[in-house]
Amino acid sequence: MTAIDRVRLALLLAEERAQHELRNPLSREQYAAADHLFGRVPMTWMNKWSGGTPMYLQSAVGNRITDIDGNTYVDFALGDTGAMAGHSPAATVAAVVERAGELGGITTMLPTADAEWVAAELTRRFRLPQWSFALSASDANRWALRLARMLTGRSRICSFSYGYHGTVDETFAVLDADGRTVSRPGNVGASVALELTTRVAEFNDLESVERALAGEDVAVLITEPAMTNIGIVLPEPGFLTGLRELCDRYGTLLLIDETHTFSAGPGGCTAAWDLRPDIFVIGKSLGGGIPCGAYGLTAELAERALVSPDADLVDVGGVGGTLAGNAVSLAAMRATLGQVLTDDAFGPMIDLGSRFTEGVQDVIDRTGVEWSVSQLGARAEYRFASPAPSCGTDSAAATDPELEEYLHLYMSNRGVLITPFHNMALMCPATTAADVDLHTELFAAAVDRLSAD
Repeated sequence: MTAIDRVRLALLLAEERAQHELRNPLSREQYAAADHLFGRVPMTWMNKWSGGTPMYLQSAVGNRITDIDGNTYVDFALGDTGAMAGHSPAATVAAVVERAGELGGITTMLPTADAEWVAAELTRRFRLPQWSFALSASDANRWALRLARMLTGRSRICSFSYGYHGTVDETFAVLDADGRTVSRPGNVGASVALELTTRVAEFNDLESVERALAGEDVAVLITEPAMTNIGIVLPEPGFLTGLRELCDRYGTLLLIDETHTFSAGPGGCTAAWDLRPDIFVIGKSLGGGIPCGAYGLTAELAERALVSPDADLVDVGGVGGTLAGNAVSLAAMRATLGQVLTDDAFGPMIDLGSRFTEGVQDVIDRTGVEWSVSQLGARAEYRFASPAPSCGTDSAAATDPELEEYLHLYMSNRGVLITPFHNMALMCPATTAADVDLHTELFAAAVDRLSAD
């Protein structure tokens, strides 16, 4: 099998959509009645779930989700990394209940001892010595970019085509067919033309990076060590070393965003691959699902920022938020890092990531579909391209909405969830080999149906 029969795919997709409707009558009722919600959901991206109607949550524990129709799922989406510790891990829940209940003080604008513990743990894992906290990686990236522009006196940033760093205006930029910086398709209400703020390069293309930095007007290059939100795109040998060298050559700071790539190990790719960022950002998973984020700085950058006469870091300088660093978020981070996503937790998670990857690869090899699968520690993803895309633009071109929806619905209709945004699966401490094998079985059956007579 080397090509997809699109007529057959359309028929199979119609069957799965119909099955989705039959399985979820209460969710459909809730969705139809949500007249006061913009897009009928609490956040518009929840409409990305396949089938036309999202399932409504009843409960979630470990790697199991139950919806209001009583359907239970093995969850490989895990809140698109926000629940990498599993849903409602006991240690995190206990810390949050104690802080919000017995101790009191959900948010007070006062520091707690948990903050220094968490910062020290982040230093141990990711090597940056100075830390500040946010409520999301989006916030952390946004504030870190502002600091980078202030510290360098340069106005532009550099990002990679189809990279994603949350809701950060400057990073919604891509290269068009002529190599020009333009707004990413679908970008909502860009504040200014992106070519005024951003230079764009292609991941795994050091020549494009050098062109972007050579003008010496770029304050900071922001990147994941491996692209994730457009599908996993792994760095080629020497690429990340080359980024560091080019940033040093042209006086550009290097910001590593490990919000998703934390799956590579207890210190993310930064520790596993011996990276040397000037600024580091992480979010989502740190608090076990409680909103949080953090950015780290080198000692030299932190000192320069603190003594700068032009940086209002304690009032309205555009870096910070009233709820950032609140007591509950810090309690959740301390419990999650100290008791759930520990160093020892990652080995079994990564082993399961390998088992998942091998199972998918076996199906691809047996059926001959021109697909690929990539692994990043405890995370894996299959793509409708072979070989796997090596840059964001190629990865975006490999998207197949109908095929993706078919596979997602085939899985969810039989009790398995993968992330709604693409074909990503993540392992957590509660994931088992049996869960992975169930996905492999369903993936094989779904692909086989595409070629059945």
